[in-house]
Amino acid sequence: MGYDFTLADVRYLTSDEGVSALARVAERELSNRTRLTDIGWARTQFGERAAVLVETVMLRRKAAGKLTDAHRWVLTDDAVQQATPHRVAAHRARRLSGRLVHDVTCSIGAELAALVGVADAVIGSDLDEVRLAMAAHNVPGAGLIRADALRPVTRGTTVIADPARRSGGRRTHDPAALQPPLPDLLDVYAGRDLAVKCAPGLDFDALDWAGEVEIVSLDGGVREACLYSPGLSDGATHRRASVLRSDGTAYEITDTMPDEIPETGPGEWIIDPDGAIVRAGLVRHYAAAHGLWQLDPRIAYLTGDAVPDGVRGFRILDRFKYAEKSLKQALARHDCGAVEILVRGVDVDPALLRPRLKLRGSRSLSVVLTRIGRTSEAFVCEPNRG
Repeated sequence: MGYDFTLADVRYLTSDEGVSALARVAERELSNRTRLTDIGWARTQFGERAAVLVETVMLRRKAAGKLTDAHRWVLTDDAVQQATPHRVAAHRARRLSGRLVHDVTCSIGAELAALVGVADAVIGSDLDEVRLAMAAHNVPGAGLIRADALRPVTRGTTVIADPARRSGGRRTHDPAALQPPLPDLLDVYAGRDLAVKCAPGLDFDALDWAGEVEIVSLDGGVREACLYSPGLSDGATHRRASVLRSDGTAYEITDTMPDEIPETGPGEWIIDPDGAIVRAGLVRHYAAAHGLWQLDPRIAYLTGDAVPDGVRGFRILDRFKYAEKSLKQALARHDCGAVEILVRGVDVDPALLRPRLKLRGSRSLSVVLTRIGRTSEAFVCEPNRG
């Protein structure tokens, strides 16, 4: 559940005394090996303040991969779990540059931090007064209001909302179970320029959304979906996949791009498209952009005679109808000692299959198990570095 922060805790943590105490606690290892000893030390040094100090230091370390300057933030565990990674928030902020933006579920300020300096002005609101106090410390350049997201308090603003999908560490994908409920948000801000961050697993077709749905990945992991109202999209794009990397590179695939691809047998390589492309339903569009085609029209694996720059591919060494015995024999022929197993369309659990293969070779290879037509097929491959 995490520590239950209070306003008094926030005031202490952001005071000179609290900042100094946090710096001292941050010098401790606080690993599984040392945590009990470190907590005992903190109790002797800071008494009843030890728990909030240790929790804050641990949360800052947890948030370091998501937030810039996480070492100075005050935050809660649920807020860290839901916080938008800064690279993703900055990507969205560029679309909103030059606007007056109101984040109606601002929490501890992850979105606000990306917007300050990009938008003309930034307002944040939340019902949770503790998180608002945290946001005031984390993002001093934003204007903050305590308000219910379902009771608009600004006019002429572009609204951002991030309904809570977690409570006590548990995640929900039910739009009506979000806080605030997604259908209510869409009703309240109908006709406004609106961006709503959602879980990428949501059934967007069921929403009958008239604007754009963008699926975003970062460093190969699908992070979120975002609904953009028609006023925030180009009017032609309804699905977009944005593939971001921490090194600053990025590319996009949209449903306005061509999707005509050949129907033929496997090429030299198999390519597993980025998850954002798969979730957005843009596999054919991506394939067409790179001269690729599908192994099977119902499966997301692609194939071709070249691999797009910066993308991981698997050069086909062997292909056969899948059977566990046949796979074991093929891997032995190829001197395989370690194997990565990728599966789509076939009922196989890689974690259970791998030890049964009893590999003893010297090469590291990849196996792609998939369905082509009605046949389960196996491809033994040599992966590139991507």
